[in-house]
Amino acid sequence: MIPFSVLDLSPINQGSTAAQAFHNSKELAQKAEALGYNRYWLAEHHNMTGIASAATSVVISHIAANTKTIRVGAGGIMLPNHSPLVIAEQFGTLESLYPGRIDLGLGRAPGSDQRTARALRRHLGDSADTFPQDVVELQEYFKQSSPYQSVRAVPGYGLNVPLWLLGSSMFSAQLAAELGLPFAFASHFAPGFMKSAIEIYRSRFKPSEALARPHVMLGLNVFAADTDREGERLFTSLQQQFVNLVRGVPGQLNPPRETMEDYWRPEEKSHVERSLSCAIVGSPETVREGLQNFIDDTGADELMITAQIYDHAARLRSFEIVAEAREALTPKVPTLEF
Repeated sequence: MIPFSVLDLSPINQGSTAAQAFHNSKELAQKAEALGYNRYWLAEHHNMTGIASAATSVVISHIAANTKTIRVGAGGIMLPNHSPLVIAEQFGTLESLYPGRIDLGLGRAPGSDQRTARALRRHLGDSADTFPQDVVELQEYFKQSSPYQSVRAVPGYGLNVPLWLLGSSMFSAQLAAELGLPFAFASHFAPGFMKSAIEIYRSRFKPSEALARPHVMLGLNVFAADTDREGERLFTSLQQQFVNLVRGVPGQLNPPRETMEDYWRPEEKSHVERSLSCAIVGSPETVREGLQNFIDDTGADELMITAQIYDHAARLRSFEIVAEAREALTPKVPTLEF
């Protein structure tokens, strides 16, 4: 059976705090570990009052310290915001603290608006354009050091922290194929180029020391509940979040609504439905069927499940239903383990 993993943004609910979000993330990670999920990743976003995972490596350490076996990592670190050496040191530290459990997913976007990106980096320069070189530089910091190497990541060198490339378009798919790295596509919010990116990555993949054959992980929204109607109601929190992004007023995660028809305008509805078309919403049977269809349609090697659910207990229950549904799926050919 293909691995299922978890993507968490540590959502801050309306009227709540980042401290509560981190507590909820810890409980979800512990639940995911008990249910057999493969990885637990956190994402770097900035200047978002509804997302608590901006200091991603710090939150990763919090999650890893409160779990025992599940892999914990970044989905992802937005590399243009940082020097490769700093990230090598941070993740070298994490790997030293939690050996064999740390993943490093890398994104090319800033994870913020342009003003926030400037505040993070002081100058924007051409950092996105140097992303391929920065990835290679980061790889070098994790290799065994040589006597001729003037700059070392300490800790970091010799630890070979697994790198993933993340993307929502063709660019990172091509780069991941060229470098022989595993590839994660952000189909949970940008599904438009998903199939094209998968095809490019698989067809152009070059085996490397890191990976012998291509490995594709796809992001997928799953809002599972005891009934279809309850799943649809829970899903409205994410729909509201996307509408608010379109309106330029991102905020904390809103409680669910009975209907979205009195909340969004027709053009907003069309945009949100396109963005969230990779979503499975409903009862255990609906979820099982949806997961099977998505895997059969994409040939994914791994799924990364995400669910911005307002009620913490309902969120835990959703991941439980997904784990139960996974056990009922038709197995595919075994894939690589990392």
